Amino acid sequence: MDGVLSQNDLSHVVEADRAHVWHHLIQHKPFETNDPRIIVEGKGMRVWDQKGKEHLDAVSGGVWTVNVGYGRESIAKAVYDQLLKLNYFAGSAGSIPGALFSEKLITKMPGMTRVYYTNSGSEANEKAFKMVRQIAHKRYGGQKHKILYRDRDYHGTTIGCLSAGGQDERNAQYGPFTPGFVRVPHCLEYRAGDQGAPTENYGEWAADQIEQVILREGPDTVGALCLEPVTAGGGVITPPQGYWDRVQEICRKYDILLHIDEVVCGVGRTGTWFGYQHYGVQPDMVTMAKGVASGYAAIACLVTTEDVFSMFKDNADDPLNYFRDISTFGGCTAGPAAALENMRIIEDEGLLDNTTAMGEYMLDQLHALADKHAVIGNVRGKGLFLGAELVEDRETRKPMAEKRVQKVVADCMQQGIIIGATNRSLPGYNNTLCFSPALIATKDDINQIIASVDEALGREFA
Repeated sequence: MDGVLSQNDLSHVVEADRAHVWHHLIQHKPFETNDPRIIVEGKGMRVWDQKGKEHLDAVSGGVWTVNVGYGRESIAKAVYDQLLKLNYFAGSAGSIPGALFSEKLITKMPGMTRVYYTNSGSEANEKAFKMVRQIAHKRYGGQKHKILYRDRDYHGTTIGCLSAGGQDERNAQYGPFTPGFVRVPHCLEYRAGDQGAPTENYGEWAADQIEQVILREGPDTVGALCLEPVTAGGGVITPPQGYWDRVQEICRKYDILLHIDEVVCGVGRTGTWFGYQHYGVQPDMVTMAKGVASGYAAIACLVTTEDVFSMFKDNADDPLNYFRDISTFGGCTAGPAAALENMRIIEDEGLLDNTTAMGEYMLDQLHALADKHAVIGNVRGKGLFLGAELVEDRETRKPMAEKRVQKVVADCMQQGIIIGATNRSLPGYNNTLCFSPALIATKDDINQIIASVDEALGREFA
């Protein structure tokens, strides 16, 4: 780590943080006696804290964001140059990087044509929900307004997004929620027994449960289905065979918009530009955020088909017939400038191919860990987005207690390896270790991650 700040300076930073910063997802009581962690610097796959300790980051910034790694000078320069030229103008007008990135992005998304800029994944999903509601009023007398969402999926932090949130501990204490959001069952095949599902053709069965909800609610009341291509914080759930084909069929049968939330999976995480592209489906709306600019600037996008876009300009004489929405910081030019360079890096360095190859290698290594440690009940994932579900007993599949799973995470942290886990999200099922190293990961990086988990499991479950 470069010595930019003196120890006295860093001590001041720690005290300022302790006194004034309200951190995300953290109980602050321990900070009365322990120092908060300050991440001072990052390079490649590694970050350094205020004590100078090096950590290999296996979760891309803690929340699946820094896809191309830390310290990318070319992205920083692209942002710097753009900010000097024009830092901001409201999204009612265009900008050079906004136009160029939208053009580039659309080349990676056949069938999609329009990009709406915003500043976070939660906000992008809110925009999609608003579009569905406005279409319901424009086309269906307000009736076709319900939005289906899936158990264990997560779509953001606002009250609207929590209304579409399938993680009950994340939602706890924030109700009442927005009406018109309806939950459908998850598609985790490993937990099919908990659902009373058949042992064969589970994917089709899980999709058919969505149709049952549609029929119960009334197809003429359902406007959209919002799903993650691979469930992220709900346990890294890869869809079972036959699932997405049937989902697409159901949406078309009942004239329901398919909204795919790619906030985590988008821009390379699974080895394709977007997670849904593994499964041959054509969405009507796609939201994305985290990996779009790898965290170098705030940017999120809602991308739609031309059919969806056209619904908001088909009667120009109606003063309300357009999408009456604004995202103030969707007009910042740093985001699309960073996103353009981020995408160039992924292309020029072959990071999609690397993600596929290293993802397969890491999956094999996790399976080898499962052969060694009986507490690993299931290993799953796509590309460099992987999970290992811990259980007390493989036969009963009883989930491991969350506290014991978190001890594994803490042990790895002590070893200098940052991994993740489902936590305070799913009552009784916060038992999956989560891995999402940057798309630049090498076999050596993965070997270090696996070795750390191996040691931690050995200590906790010896």
